[in-house]
Amino acid sequence: SGASPEEAPLHRLGTDQWSKAKKKAAQQARDTAAELLNLYAQRAARVGTKMAFDDTSYHRFALQFPFEETEDQGTAIERVIVDLRSERPMDRVVCGDVGFGKTEVALRAAFVAVQAGYQVAILVPTTLLADQHFRTFADRFADWPVRVELLSRFRSASGTATAMQGLADGTVDIVIGTHKLLQNDARFKRLGLVIVDEEHRFGVKDKERLKRLRAEVDVLTLTATPIPRTLAMSLEGIRDFSVIATAPQRRLAIKTFVTPWSRGIVREASLRELKRGGQIYYLHNDVATIHSMTQRLAELVPEARIVVGHGQLPERELE
Repeated sequence: SGASPEEAPLHRLGTDQWSKAKKKAAQQARDTAAELLNLYAQRAARVGTKMAFDDTSYHRFALQFPFEETEDQGTAIERVIVDLRSERPMDRVVCGDVGFGKTEVALRAAFVAVQAGYQVAILVPTTLLADQHFRTFADRFADWPVRVELLSRFRSASGTATAMQGLADGTVDIVIGTHKLLQNDARFKRLGLVIVDEEHRFGVKDKERLKRLRAEVDVLTLTATPIPRTLAMSLEGIRDFSVIATAPQRRLAIKTFVTPWSRGIVREASLRELKRGGQIYYLHNDVATIHSMTQRLAELVPEARIVVGHGQLPERELE
């Protein structure tokens, strides 16, 4: 799996190579299953953090949401708050398409946890997403006595040290970060809630650390594309599951066209988006030829301001 058929290892007949490989795979599957059962047994036996908060303050915070809640969104928020208020540790997956309002569920959960006197860690897979979430949270909590910090490779060493110190002494209420949050030097004074955005994009070691966290604190997972194991565990009742399937008002469906590359189509699609006042993300598959493609686009759509970003750029330039 994951390799081309030509590279698949062939086992010689008359040897026990194949039976050993099967036995090893079965053993690993059993080990994983036993580990998960043990983890969720620990959670079931443990008394969770029962979060008490002021209803009046919560309603004031909810009214700051600039949009109208959809029915599914409202249901997901209610269930998360019931979970936080109960003594059973929360492990809920909220599944919904991009733009369907999962972030608002996270904001409300974070507010409840901070009001109850706990710290919140929001774990995201990329520096860009960390930056976006940090702006959203900082903006939403601007009128409240809540300190929000960012931990990512874009932060300076002194900024990172300050944020880490704040987590340890309890002066930081909400921290948004990439896998830096899972490192051993990230110590919390009173961590109560972990929010994970797009869990499937974290590596194996990060997931191991997340598993350990799950045994200790309330966990809320947000995803647009749940991995099969997460979905299976949710359907089997090991993890709780909420779906936000209702699109917000005036949100148009995404249209996808698969077509051969054509100058006319690229120009027409780009101009439509520019006239709408929107932005265009042109995805190119090769760093070596990305600048020549940029030149072609500049000639094709001279109305657009174009910048190039890729993983080999220096960090500051990419930022």
